[in-house]
Amino acid sequence: MKTTILLENKMVPVYFNAENTQPMSKLLRLLRRTIEHKVVNGKKMIKTCLDTVISIEVVGSEAILHTYRESDTLALSLY
Repeated sequence: MKTTILLENKMVPVYFNAENTQPMSKLLRLLRRTIEHKVVNGKKMIKTCLDTVISIEVVGSEAILHTYRESDTLALSLY
């Protein structure tokens, strides 16, 4: 399943794995809360990843932030 979120003034597609047992609305809330927390309290590497993110894939309880450069791709725990 696919949806989009507004992140750093750009629309970013979010893909959900069919195996997720949590409702999509709950996962979106967790994702938004986690990203907002990382923007405020994150280190330089996380902020760089958020600046260049092109898509997000939610698998189980993790969000994989895909970026232009593969080396900046990051996996975040939603819990």
